[in-house]
Amino acid sequence: MNKELQKIIDQSERIVFLGGAGVSTESGIPDFRSENGIFKAQEEYGAPPETLLSHSYFMRNTERFYAYYKKNLIYPDAKPNKAHFALAKLERMGKLTAVITQNIDDLHQRAGSKKVLELHGSVYRNYCQKCHAFYPADFILKSDGVPHCHCGGVIKPDVVLYEEGLDYQVLSEAIGNICQADTLIIGGTSLVVYPAAGLVNYFRGKNLVVINLSQTSQDEHATLCLHEKVGEALDF
Repeated sequence: MNKELQKIIDQSERIVFLGGAGVSTESGIPDFRSENGIFKAQEEYGAPPETLLSHSYFMRNTERFYAYYKKNLIYPDAKPNKAHFALAKLERMGKLTAVITQNIDDLHQRAGSKKVLELHGSVYRNYCQKCHAFYPADFILKSDGVPHCHCGGVIKPDVVLYEEGLDYQVLSEAIGNICQADTLIIGGTSLVVYPAAGLVNYFRGKNLVVINLSQTSQDEHATLCLHEKVGEALDF
């Protein structure tokens, strides 16, 4: 681990981690917002992910929505990487109070993190729109076409689609944790997706750490800025 980052962590008592797709790419999950992802979607489905994963598209073109969704958003074989395990370790040490993630892959929980606030939901939770019965991701993957509940209702992933708002309780809890943090570590996110990117504005603590391969809007405000992979930066 970077010596300056280690010093910040050692002196911190309430660390919050705000993470994005760059955390999961180290586990082999592609960033669907990248140029390759958008190009692939346009080639195969005639629309970018922002359209394919919108609420209106889900309602109007449910079968095509699921064709894209099953192929591009669920990665059951992905495993937690060094970043996930490092954050879980910091939580066990009493240093980390919460992980706030934009990812929907459940990898933080699999690594052992207990306090995970999923801003955009999870592909591993799916509910019938009619009777609200729960279904795991395996059921979605094994279903032909549109997955239906035993009651006949259409099943919807517990994922925040474009045009949908974030869960108020999750957002409120994320803001509360950031407000109380003495250190905020931003990792694997370019901070361009709102309202998640706006959460940084609630931080009033001492140390702002940014870990991302590319530049972000918070680099100039950071106590420490590391342009490297999150797993490598947090490895200890």
